[in-house]
Amino acid sequence: MAEPNPTNPTEEKETAAPHKAPPSLLDDAIDLGKWIWEILRTLAQIALAFGQWCKRNPLGAVAVAGIAATFYYFLVELTPFVYGCSSLARWVWRAWVTDEGDLMGHGIMVPLITLGLFFYHRKALVQAPRGRYGGGLVTMLAGIVLYVLAIRCLNPRTAMVGVMFLLYGSIWFALGMAAARVVLFPIAFLAFMIPAAAIEQATAQLQFIITAAVGVLAHLMGVSILAVGTTLTAMDGSFNFEIAEGCSGIRSLAAMSMITAIYVHITQDRLWKKLLIFSGALGFAIVGNIGRIFTIVLLGRFYDPKVAAGVYHDYSGFVFFPIALLSMLLFAKLVNLDFTSTSKPKGRSA
Repeated sequence: MAEPNPTNPTEEKETAAPHKAPPSLLDDAIDLGKWIWEILRTLAQIALAFGQWCKRNPLGAVAVAGIAATFYYFLVELTPFVYGCSSLARWVWRAWVTDEGDLMGHGIMVPLITLGLFFYHRKALVQAPRGRYGGGLVTMLAGIVLYVLAIRCLNPRTAMVGVMFLLYGSIWFALGMAAARVVLFPIAFLAFMIPAAAIEQATAQLQFIITAAVGVLAHLMGVSILAVGTTLTAMDGSFNFEIAEGCSGIRSLAAMSMITAIYVHITQDRLWKKLLIFSGALGFAIVGNIGRIFTIVLLGRFYDPKVAAGVYHDYSGFVFFPIALLSMLLFAKLVNLDFTSTSKPKGRSA
């Protein structure tokens, strides 16, 4: 008589894990739609809550409207700059779009990113306890003083700093110190929209650093080029590339500084880590530009110098950002390594 096979109740049955298909374009579109819907729903809730608050506090609503009208007048209508022909908003817009558009084109994105940071911190801002408003008045007074001095000195950049102080002090006075701490970084991030034309001349030394580094890499790869000053010349005369001031990292430095600032703000928990990683933004931009220009040299040497200096050069930012971002992530990983922990060998316990 055959005996039944014994079974072990504690033995787990192995089941094959179901194969999970990668997300399709439709799934990505649905996720994007949900994200956009969440933003719109949150904005609608904010508008509704603000309307209810105005209904309960009519005097407060009048004060908010007065503050908004004051900001509009001093930023848009008042024309104290450029010999009385330009308002602060018009001067900044012209610096972004026309006069210094090649260097300050990123400035137009800064207010939008700041709004995104406010949205990111919306829950902490709502849950922040109210109280301690006095510092807001002092900060607002400092902003007013800076703005008046800027008008007297015809210095719109100082006026923009004063507006940042005014905005931060207004939030502090309206919502309290805890809320002011939440919005400190988004307000400080507005500093990236201040035009800084002289920085191009101040960073001209980057051209020589990048030229020399690309020359070393080319020799290591067996590509014979002559790196002199800011010029990269093939020994066979097939190309002669000039490292322009814009290619030396000034535009990419602004972009990497913004990206690094947002990255450390969101991912790092210690102030010293944030400052240390952010201070490396210049190095990340240099590494990215070295990699980008080195690929231009390789393409000019082994394919076509005209394509390398033309179409590829114009779109080589797609090469810069992966290299620069990878260097940023590796440096952040190094900063977060725990060098104090020591591994103890495992042994038998008595």
